[in-house]
Amino acid sequence: MSDASPAVRVDGLEVTFRVPEREAGLAAAARSLFVRRTRTVAAVRGASFEIGDGEVVGFLGSNGAGKTTTLKALSGLLHPTGGSVHVLGHVPSHRERAFLSGIALLMGGRNQLQWDLPAIESFELSQAIYQIPDARFRRTKDELVDLLDIGDLLRRPVRNLSLGERMKVELAGSLLHRPRMLFLDEPTLGLDAATQRRLRSFIADHNRRDGTTVLLTSHYPADIEALCARVVIINRGRIQYDGPLDALSAALATSKEIRLTLEAADVDLSGYGQIVRQEGHSVVLTVPKAEAAGVVAAILAAHTVVDLVIEDPPVEDVIDLALSAGEAG
Repeated sequence: MSDASPAVRVDGLEVTFRVPEREAGLAAAARSLFVRRTRTVAAVRGASFEIGDGEVVGFLGSNGAGKTTTLKALSGLLHPTGGSVHVLGHVPSHRERAFLSGIALLMGGRNQLQWDLPAIESFELSQAIYQIPDARFRRTKDELVDLLDIGDLLRRPVRNLSLGERMKVELAGSLLHRPRMLFLDEPTLGLDAATQRRLRSFIADHNRRDGTTVLLTSHYPADIEALCARVVIINRGRIQYDGPLDALSAALATSKEIRLTLEAADVDLSGYGQIVRQEGHSVVLTVPKAEAAGVVAAILAAHTVVDLVIEDPPVEDVIDLALSAGEAG
């Protein structure tokens, strides 16, 4: 990370909530009308991290880990209980105009555009809110419409769009004011695989072209692998890991995946490791990392191998391992 001020600086972030608590039953419901019992829930506990200007960072965690709460604190929707947060040099909870003009928050499955209006009218409303000059608005709108291929969607009411179409116009609407910081909370949630790929490609191109800083949460490992060289993992409100995605594999993966193409078909290699997949001449098996070299040597000595590749497990397996380790910890 450079010596310049980071786009995001989080230092000891704490976010707690008071939630009502009562026993089941009619009597307990009646008592709660006069005496309300509550308990304190810590959603984020002492989280600290920084994001450099122009970085794309994956923010991972299981449901309830504190991801969305952290994003809401970073975007100014929640006031931290403790610690400090700075985004683009501003304290988000102050909600200064310069800060709001520099960020965008897109939450998958949640509508930000007006439900009953055509998307173009919501775009024009955003122009008025952000005071975007006409020439710049037209230029940015036309560019986003072209890149996302949504020209035929703008005149249709948002309620009549499919989920994938709606997410594309929502993304365009979030970028009209050209934010320097983009918070994406499950942007590909519920989309088909083809639409997910198109959105990932657009986000990556937008980051390269405009240098927009992106903090991304997603339950789809393909999103993280395609977009993020670095990941931050949060578990039960605490930061569990912060570093390169490939280093996560090196740190947590206890096995290697061996992909083989054999001269003979349907050879039984189950004695060498766990068979993941076998089709004719092709075999994929996993073995403990420390035994990989010996297993390969033994296979080469006993069989004619046409092709061989040794890899770490797929990134989705490593991410699942990291999250499950956090839940068990």
